[in-house]
Amino acid sequence: MGKHFKISILLFICFSFIPQGTMWAKKTSEESDQKISLTNFLVLISEEHKIFFTYNPSEISDKQLNPNEFDIAKLKKTLGMLEKKVEVNIDHLGNSYYVVYTASKKNRGELKQIKVDLLAPKNIASVQHSITGKITDNNGNPLIGVNVIEKGTSNGTTSDFDGNYSINVSNENAVLVISSIGYNAQEINVAGQSTINVSMEEGIALDEVIMIGNRSKPRTVLNSAVPVDNIGVAELINTGQPTVDKMLTFKVPSFNSTNQTISDATAHFDPADLRGLGPSRTLVLINGKRKNQSALVYINDTPGKGEVGVDLKSVPAAAIERIEVLRDGASAQYGSDAIAGVINMVLKKDVEYTSVNINSGVTTEGDGFNFGADLNTTLNIDDVGYANLTFAYYQQDLTNRAGEPGEDVLFGVAADDPTWSGWLRDNPDLGMTVGQPESKSTNISYNAGIPFKNGKGEFYSFGGFTYRKGKSFALFRAPYWVPDPFNLLHSPNEEYNGFQPTFETDIRDNNFTIGVKTQFLGFNTDISGTHGRNAVDYEVNNSINPALGASSPTSFDVGAYTFGNLLGNLDFSRSFGDLSLSFGAEIKEERFTSEAGQTASYVSGGVQSFPGLQPGNVVNESRNNYGLYGDLEMDVTEQFLLGGAIRYEDFSDFGDNTSWKISGRYLFGEEKGTIRGSYSTGFRAPSLHQIYLSNVQTLVSGGTVSNQGTFNNVDPVIRNGLGVPQLTAETSKNISAGITFKPVQNLSLSVDYYNVKVDDRVLFTGEIGFDGDDANTNPVEQILLDNDITSLKFFVNAVNTETSGLDVVANYRNIPFGNGTLELNVSANFNETKIVDEINTPALLAQNGYEIFNRKEQSRITSARPKSKILLGLDYEINNWNFILNNTYFGEVSWKHANNGLNGAPLGPGGSNLPTDDAAYDQTFAGKILTDLIINHNFSDKISASISVNNLLNVFPDEIDTKGDFVTDLGGRFRYPWEVNQFGFNGTVINGGVSFKF
Repeated sequence: MGKHFKISILLFICFSFIPQGTMWAKKTSEESDQKISLTNFLVLISEEHKIFFTYNPSEISDKQLNPNEFDIAKLKKTLGMLEKKVEVNIDHLGNSYYVVYTASKKNRGELKQIKVDLLAPKNIASVQHSITGKITDNNGNPLIGVNVIEKGTSNGTTSDFDGNYSINVSNENAVLVISSIGYNAQEINVAGQSTINVSMEEGIALDEVIMIGNRSKPRTVLNSAVPVDNIGVAELINTGQPTVDKMLTFKVPSFNSTNQTISDATAHFDPADLRGLGPSRTLVLINGKRKNQSALVYINDTPGKGEVGVDLKSVPAAAIERIEVLRDGASAQYGSDAIAGVINMVLKKDVEYTSVNINSGVTTEGDGFNFGADLNTTLNIDDVGYANLTFAYYQQDLTNRAGEPGEDVLFGVAADDPTWSGWLRDNPDLGMTVGQPESKSTNISYNAGIPFKNGKGEFYSFGGFTYRKGKSFALFRAPYWVPDPFNLLHSPNEEYNGFQPTFETDIRDNNFTIGVKTQFLGFNTDISGTHGRNAVDYEVNNSINPALGASSPTSFDVGAYTFGNLLGNLDFSRSFGDLSLSFGAEIKEERFTSEAGQTASYVSGGVQSFPGLQPGNVVNESRNNYGLYGDLEMDVTEQFLLGGAIRYEDFSDFGDNTSWKISGRYLFGEEKGTIRGSYSTGFRAPSLHQIYLSNVQTLVSGGTVSNQGTFNNVDPVIRNGLGVPQLTAETSKNISAGITFKPVQNLSLSVDYYNVKVDDRVLFTGEIGFDGDDANTNPVEQILLDNDITSLKFFVNAVNTETSGLDVVANYRNIPFGNGTLELNVSANFNETKIVDEINTPALLAQNGYEIFNRKEQSRITSARPKSKILLGLDYEINNWNFILNNTYFGEVSWKHANNGLNGAPLGPGGSNLPTDDAAYDQTFAGKILTDLIINHNFSDKISASISVNNLLNVFPDEIDTKGDFVTDLGGRFRYPWEVNQFGFNGTVINGGVSFKF
């Protein structure tokens, strides 16, 4: 009751502001206060009176007004009111020309000289060179409010509601700078032309505003004190990938996510991480608010084993405006999990058109068919608010890239076996399906806002619901492995050929945020409440529980997990000249539950492939925490920025933590680049999943298939029997230093070094089993016998790691090439993670000679992800065509062997003994380049089509070399690596799509 009471109190305090906001909103409505920008109002005046305004758009872009307060037909009165209400100066230059400028202390002298120059007779004459044109996006749609500036002057204008613009420049050789947020800036030589039409390409440049990295004054990628990637939705879509996690993999070098196979629920979530630090150490936000984690712990032998991440498949790309990736530790600003960095997904708001996208594709092997369709639109609310809506559907079929050994050494069945040779001949792949799972996903998302208080406040809400069904496959049960004597899976009149159990998931992910932004005592105030939940139900179908005989079902409910959180946030920010201050509070409640499967799924050994969760595995646990933070930034000079942050968090289960951060940035002259750096401490609270998860799995252990138990951290068997301590927080130290450089308008470069040390990292142990001494039973073996399992695992704070790396990003845009323009993008990540100090093994296990984290488990931390990844992208646009060629180099990964009982066995050529040294079985999988080709064509302003070929050259990872240990590839069932993974093994995928805009 106390936990819920704390949450309720904060939410009550937060939303006690809302009634006041409602009165403000009502007053605003009554006054019909519909504001537009000053630049758009100047366009209206120009059209009414056939006059021209010259101004620097950057000085007046933030000024707004209510046009209903002006009598636009009366020019003199209108201009006079503008000077008073909008606080600008408007001077008549003669003829039909006016200059608009602000009179701040900083630029008054400069603008006075500009005015003198403009009034000079020679300039009055030369300004008569007039240029007109139309500005559109790359689909031909008109763009409103695009800045058009004569380079080197304050002379400028903006495009009107139809994309048209008109500007008078000083001479025929002037240069126009065309820019707008969300589009790449362009510089165009006038060269005597009187009509210049411009097509803007979507993209995010170094000088555009980002939300993450600080909580007060807006910064850009260029002048931020920490490295941030700002990726527009067009860039994501132009990877040719179907889901957000895969889009980021092929766009951000330090981000990795790959599909896993034969890995139960992990096959449906795909572990994802930044900088190879594991899924748990990347914080994910939506519109700056924390996204809930998934209900799943990755407990199979895949990258990210033992970790908990966010279900990135739950947010459709169609709902996203851009994604910001903060590549720096940020626990002092955002709290737990932000050790490797932060991913912020910014949702679309008030789009100008309704868009419909339909895509479909298939692999060149003829499998893996996919189909996706989405719709995004905006509804106007009382002409002042907006509600952006997204509906998305996606499905994919399975792929199969199983090995074809033609024999089954795992079970000792030779190819010429007198009983099974016929079956092996008909099923050389041993019946396996190894590849991507089947999946069907439906999503509904929204993002809404209603302004009030003359546009200084906003009610907002956003959220989404995803429903996803999936089917993956377990190891095929060959007829010589598991019989079906009661004809449950085959007809009595048919020959029995075995069966392949399916592991099927029913996933629901929902998040909902409601809040209000306003001003309180001069502070920008953001008050919000967020609820998020992820749930997954498991079924095993096409299988049996042999112990139940003829009464065994063939379809089993094997249990379910849920994770949810409830947050209240209160944030304040304000700038005092060169000083920016932010502070606030967060209170959060988390809950993790598990449900038992049906009795038949776990009784007497359980269903084949995944014994169900038992009543003893059922949990319903929660915790709460609160956090307080402060963030200070100071522009010591125009070039030098200094910042600091501190955050205190208190958790109800393990205690508290204080994290802090300092950062600095020095800006080069004319904003040509920066030198930046930061140092921070951080932490990650152990997830509720890691504390309370327990189950039994069927895995390969010691060369055989057996039941393996996972015991939770509060179980007396673990805490008292084995002496494993209570899980506590991981802590980190993060150093980053970098440089950005923008020598010319369209070229930008950045290089950032980072070093992250994580202490007391929570790990999921390796198998703790029998020691091979049949004469004696040690205390650990007695626990195994008492629980009818062959091995056990648990979570423990036991390892310290150090990760060092380098991020490089280079972009060169708007390169003239033939009759079109070329964009070149190069980015790279180089990293190394190593384990420092000794593994902290509990005393009882150490005394009995157990190694809780062997070299194979260690390699999942140090070498399961590429140590280098390099992206080279070429984007060429000509007329209505767009050609994109992306090359992604995935560096090498290494798998390390641990003795499974076969070291030294007589399984080598001619019956020779295998090596006894584990290192002799290790394998390094070479780096590979994947090439993607995307072609887009605009048939009109409303219709466009695309075709993409991902993995154009049909590149696959190196095949597994077992070096005689048949457990490494499970008797040849796996052709490609599955415990370490670079980019999957689907091969070439061809996709086509069509888009409509209304």
